[in-house]
Amino acid sequence: MQYKWVALSNTTIGVFMSAVNTTIILISIPAIFKGIHLDVFAPGSFVYLLWLLMGFNIITATLLVTFGRLSDIFGRVKLFVLGFAIFTFGSVLLFITPSTGTAGALELVIFRLVQGVGAAFLFANSSAIITDAFPISERGKALGINQVSLMSGAFIGLILGGILSVYDWRYVFLVSIPIGLLGTFWSLLKLKETSPRLLKQKIDYIGTALFAGGLTLTLIGLTYGIMPYNGNPTGWTSPFVIGSMLSGVVLLIIFPFVEKRIKQPMFNVSLFQNKDFSTGNMANLLNSIGRGGVMIVLIILLQGIWLPLIRGIPYSQTPLWAGIYMVPLTAGTLIMGPLAGIWSDRHGPKLLATLGMLLVAGAFLGLSFLPFDFGYVYFAIALFVMGIGNGMFAAPNTALIMNSVPVQSRGAASGMLSTLRNAGMTASTGIFFAIILSSLQTSLPMQFFKSLKSIGAPTSVINAFMSTPPTISVFSAFLGENPVNEILASAGFNPPSSVGHIYSIISAIHWFPNVLAPAFMSSIDVAFYIGVAVSIAAAVFSYMTKTKRH
Repeated sequence: MQYKWVALSNTTIGVFMSAVNTTIILISIPAIFKGIHLDVFAPGSFVYLLWLLMGFNIITATLLVTFGRLSDIFGRVKLFVLGFAIFTFGSVLLFITPSTGTAGALELVIFRLVQGVGAAFLFANSSAIITDAFPISERGKALGINQVSLMSGAFIGLILGGILSVYDWRYVFLVSIPIGLLGTFWSLLKLKETSPRLLKQKIDYIGTALFAGGLTLTLIGLTYGIMPYNGNPTGWTSPFVIGSMLSGVVLLIIFPFVEKRIKQPMFNVSLFQNKDFSTGNMANLLNSIGRGGVMIVLIILLQGIWLPLIRGIPYSQTPLWAGIYMVPLTAGTLIMGPLAGIWSDRHGPKLLATLGMLLVAGAFLGLSFLPFDFGYVYFAIALFVMGIGNGMFAAPNTALIMNSVPVQSRGAASGMLSTLRNAGMTASTGIFFAIILSSLQTSLPMQFFKSLKSIGAPTSVINAFMSTPPTISVFSAFLGENPVNEILASAGFNPPSSVGHIYSIISAIHWFPNVLAPAFMSSIDVAFYIGVAVSIAAAVFSYMTKTKRH
């Protein structure tokens, strides 16, 4: 087998494994918390929930540029192998998590961060290794296959998490161990350094601290902005959130000015003077902002409303079925990704990347017209078109960025590309959640009041529902729990059936989705419009690139 195919297959396995693990836990958290005997909605548990959901992406996004730069100095293959080993070690730790309760939850968070460090090594080096191994006439095809594994892995993780967690929550982490061991030894034996190393370069500790610290503080602020604070559905008024985000932004603003004055900077900011590199990365960031948030929005729509209301599926089974019903999105990406790479090699990346983002914008617009009781065929077509558009964009955009930098900077460039992608997806998750929760805070209590009043519910029950933060409603549905039981239990009605004959009405599978639907559909329209805007902006930046053909 030619070395280039060895490099592609190995890096694709690494990226796919990492991408699966970014989402596999979304579906598995209820089973994981039950396995360690911790109530996900108990006081203080929400912090662990949040870090299990977001911590992996935060640590990965923070370290990517630094690891990319280190790979230019010490060797891309060496650090890629190290990434496989660290990721596998983190998976082993997660599988054998010894403790239960809050101690077990803390261990899971720490071990997920270890896994995230390994993923950062893999993400930071995969595109650079492929670019080194393939001639320019074939890079689009190779990077297309690699990017398809990245995007499809995130969606496959949803289905895989739902299936494995049915049997045992530990299987969610066990599945990565044999793949990680295979990848570690295969990359150690077969991959080889094909690019020059910057042996006389020194590590830029100041730049590393500024960038990592700034991005970490910003993403943590965005993450904690989702949490309720002082009676508000979100935490945007929290001094911690405000201080964290302001401090992070200030450090990121200082970063490029410091880097210009350092002889051997962590990241050569002059790369952004290259129009293809700068516009390509802006398009990449904007695409990630739209793509990351829409997954959360659509999962909540399916799990909280459509599946129980239209399909009659119990909440305990909705996480798995939500992943299955989103398969058209993955299918579109799988079909178009490699084809887009081949087209990009022959005709250049500009036209295809631009048209791809316009298709995504059209899909977002189409989704904004959905009623809560939509027909699945319309929904599936919109998802498939969105997958096609993302597949058209991913490979040409990545090839454009990687071809625009000199060989000695490919590690840092790959790290920056992956950083913007991961940071955009993490930030958009926080932003989209905040939009939904803020909208529900004003509209959901009135929906509860109207419905409960119409069935003769006592005032105590009505007040319990109206005073419940929308966070409980949204995250219960998101995690496959009956929101009615959680709301009643959090209000002191324990057991929930203590509210009498009213319980038989409100605990029925259709009651909560009917109440949530009007309030939720108005909030997600805002999210879809944001998706339209950022996708059109990404199309504009793609069209602004200079390169029409390689």
